[in-house]
Amino acid sequence: MNFELSEEQKMIQEMARKFAEREIKPIAAELDRTHAHPADICAKMGELGLMGVTIPEEYGGAGMDYLCYALGVIEISKACASCGVIMSVCNSLYDFPVYAYGTEEQKQKFLRPVAGGEALGCYGLTEAGAGSDPAKMLTTAVLQGDEWVINGTKRFITNGNVANYCVLAAITDRAAGYKGISSFVVDLRNTPGFHVGKVEEKLGICASGTAELVFEDARIPAENLLGKPGEGFKQMLTTLDGGRIGIASQAIGIGRATLEESVEYSKTREQFNQPISNFQAIQWKLADMATQLDAAELLVLRAAWHETHKKPYEKESAMAKLLASDTAMWAAVEGVQILGGYGYCKEYPMERHMRDAKITQIYEGTNEIMRLVIARNLLKNR
Repeated sequence: MNFELSEEQKMIQEMARKFAEREIKPIAAELDRTHAHPADICAKMGELGLMGVTIPEEYGGAGMDYLCYALGVIEISKACASCGVIMSVCNSLYDFPVYAYGTEEQKQKFLRPVAGGEALGCYGLTEAGAGSDPAKMLTTAVLQGDEWVINGTKRFITNGNVANYCVLAAITDRAAGYKGISSFVVDLRNTPGFHVGKVEEKLGICASGTAELVFEDARIPAENLLGKPGEGFKQMLTTLDGGRIGIASQAIGIGRATLEESVEYSKTREQFNQPISNFQAIQWKLADMATQLDAAELLVLRAAWHETHKKPYEKESAMAKLLASDTAMWAAVEGVQILGGYGYCKEYPMERHMRDAKITQIYEGTNEIMRLVIARNLLKNR
């Protein structure tokens, strides 16, 4: 067993780290305060190959492995969780299904711009009444001649207010249940009948837009179907498995930022004529944070290794997402405690890390669903 990163993996880790420290971290608090979409940062990430890390170069990507992707998301999220999730959605939830299930024409038209950093993508799955249970979705797609006519509203769509393209899930055969779900690629900027609805005001990841996608007799070409009719649910499951590796990586980045800032503060903050890092109560918090983060990161890298080597990774990605997000949330709460009153104030970034960490336990499948996925895999092998 070799824990050493390859030269390519070290390279993208270092490149992402330097870029995040230089370009993102200094403005992260301002992005959070203003809820401003980091358009310039996204463009620069695209130029560095971070918006299509695993996509082959012929489709505009960097042609690297999933370990490179996870390492990149960790470093970007360490500086700004909002930038991290924008990167994750483009790579995992948009690029992956278009590359895995798209035709050559679809890849050239819809994948290349996002993987190359010229445009942004999103994934239209969740609805007001359909989150963990996608069979409850109400959005429909009806074939009329050479067009699909789409009606419905998607909720909580990351990048939804700024995306150029969307991979959209819709019902094409209500009677078929899960087998009646199909996927489509939608050009959001050039689709009559589509508009962006409500943009959410959120607790955290405030510089990442979360919006409604509203389709009212929206018409897209018949050739925008991704794969075959009825294959959407199967495509969705595999896409979400990979997406969970991205969110787990985002959580590790938040946790790493929390730990670093906790260590630094504890060495400079004095009480009773000594740094608080001298107190065992603080040392134990730091030790537990470091241990749990290392354990969670190893699960993330294991899941990424499984995906890279085309081994089953449903259970592995669920385990990684579960432990990484729970650890990030717990570490952020401990970080606030270490900073005391300063941790509760916006003068320090710790309160932002706590707000940002919470969503990692919810999206890409709640951690309750992660436990069901893990248990299902354990029980089917008995």
